[in-house]
Amino acid sequence: MLQEQGTQGTKWFLAQLKPNGAQIANRNLMRQGFKTFLPMQEETQRSKGKFTTRLRPLFPGYIFVAFDVARGLWHSVNSTQGITKLVSFGKAPAQVPSDLVTQLMLRCDASNRILPPSDLKQGDRVRLNTGPFANFVAEIEKIAPDQRAWVLMDILGQQSRVIVGCNQLQAI
Repeated sequence: MLQEQGTQGTKWFLAQLKPNGAQIANRNLMRQGFKTFLPMQEETQRSKGKFTTRLRPLFPGYIFVAFDVARGLWHSVNSTQGITKLVSFGKAPAQVPSDLVTQLMLRCDASNRILPPSDLKQGDRVRLNTGPFANFVAEIEKIAPDQRAWVLMDILGQQSRVIVGCNQLQAI
């Protein structure tokens, strides 16, 4: 969901989305020739006794948009379907530090899905993002080279060892 288009003077900005408007806004901004970045993460929720995993925006309600302010294109971003407005301080849109967006992009795969942190180590406290233990806090006991981790978590008052994929973990 990142559209590549090299232009000089292009800066990153944050646009507020309408409810459930992420995909609509992304599609419409890209049609207009804007570079967009919508980082996604997997999230597991329990609904009606079943666990469902789906992709959700990392920053719900917001999308990164790149454009050249000097060309005055930001007015067309505000009128794009799916967008409420650009985040602004005063009359001009507020620029997002390029390093922040670049670092986020480096943590994503080709489809803008956030990759698991590669710096996890034994003893780290983590939160499980997906699966039946979603939102549980655990401690890493051991990490295998094949991206599996043995974590210790408190289940019903007892410490239990569970094997999970490193892609299910988020450092806290």
